[in-house]
Amino acid sequence: MRRLVLATHNLHKVQEIRAVLGSLPYEILRATDFPQLPEPEETGTTLAENAIIKARALQTATGCWALADDSGLEVDYLAGAPGVISARFAGPGCTFDDNNAKILRLMAGIPDGERTARFRCVAALALEGGKVEVFDGVTEGIITQHPIGTAGFGYDPIFYSPELRCSFAEASVEAKNRVSHRGRAFRRAARRLKELATAL
Repeated sequence: MRRLVLATHNLHKVQEIRAVLGSLPYEILRATDFPQLPEPEETGTTLAENAIIKARALQTATGCWALADDSGLEVDYLAGAPGVISARFAGPGCTFDDNNAKILRLMAGIPDGERTARFRCVAALALEGGKVEVFDGVTEGIITQHPIGTAGFGYDPIFYSPELRCSFAEASVEAKNRVSHRGRAFRRAARRLKELATAL
């Protein structure tokens, strides 16, 4: 069985990705299964560039196929910010709560009709010989006036999904995966991985 390594240390993200990939005929590993792996510097200016950097670095270091992603929140009122710097929007060493608080502070007093936003995810699959295939996913939503819900991670408590009629932090993993940016990107990656498995 071919090994597939997920380029993340985030257990919440691993849970979501494993749920999407389901019963594909791969041994799915995490980056943490390979001690002392180098941590690539995300120097890209786009989500796609960063996803490719991470996937290629992990594939080179492990010799396994590698699947990485980079995701970001794009808020229309903030001209698309935080975007590629979503994870560190509130500064170095910031927490999820810090990022959420900064978004809400910057949007204080803005009415619901002007709080449109989207999550965007780009997943990169690195194969042998430096070959990389890219898959994207987007989900539209609204920034809430205050955090709602306790599930999920990141910006989930302040992202209301009209499709789910709740915030991402109120949704189950299964419900969130059906509509989320990451779920959509990784379902596309899963379809490609299934094609590749039948060709082995």
